[in-house]
Amino acid sequence: MSLYPHLFESGAWIAILLVAVSSTQAQQLSATADQPVARTDANSKKAHDQLVKKATMGRIDVYFAGDSITRRWGATDYPAFLENWKHHFHGWNAANFGWGGDTVQNILWRLQNGELDGVNPKVIVIMAGTNNLGSGLHIGANQAKVDEVTQGLKAILTTCQKKSPKAVIILMAITPRSDNLNAAVIINKINNNLTKLADGKAIRYLNINDGLADQSGKWKEGMSPDGLHLSVKGYQVWADALKPVLKEILGPPAKEDLAPPPTGDPKAR
Repeated sequence: MSLYPHLFESGAWIAILLVAVSSTQAQQLSATADQPVARTDANSKKAHDQLVKKATMGRIDVYFAGDSITRRWGATDYPAFLENWKHHFHGWNAANFGWGGDTVQNILWRLQNGELDGVNPKVIVIMAGTNNLGSGLHIGANQAKVDEVTQGLKAILTTCQKKSPKAVIILMAITPRSDNLNAAVIINKINNNLTKLADGKAIRYLNINDGLADQSGKWKEGMSPDGLHLSVKGYQVWADALKPVLKEILGPPAKEDLAPPPTGDPKAR
């Protein structure tokens, strides 16, 4: 300490310590970003059991994986969204496996623990990563979060390809969140990384953000009720972008739909 007294007199040692801690945290995030993490609360356990059972029911040609942004679209506890879902996907045997509050690590755990086993869908749609950013995100977490979400989504892709090797995967860009202005730069960097994961054939990349928000990430009128989740109008933007891709892969929807019945939040019942 006596060799560098000016550092400790000026308080610069605090800055050095913080940098060291931030570096260590970033390394820890990088090391664990692609590791599955189970949700341990009782309601999430019930939801997982419900979705594992759902995976064994009916016929599933289009499999949606994600967090609450995905879940709400086809959930019984959001009837207006469910009506929109049925209108757009009837005849394509689509099933929703989203769960609210999930990080990429949580989604990875669910996919690796029964929710995709034996399903063998023709298409998998993935919308994930928003909850890794969080409303309390600070700009100093920039690169660590970019790496975390990118690595987590790579692990999700790998799991989906292993369990459903014939499926075409549609990787959705992370949508805006205006509840945190620091998130816009990070979201753009992550989405740029996601374009590099797609080959245009087995893995497609789909970004609907221009239809939802302006270039700064501010939502367009009526697209989101809270700056995070989609409204019916927002889901319409997603459907308009997604349906031509599904039609290209699967052909036009059939008159009859054989998908399992929709599910909802166990707590809502």
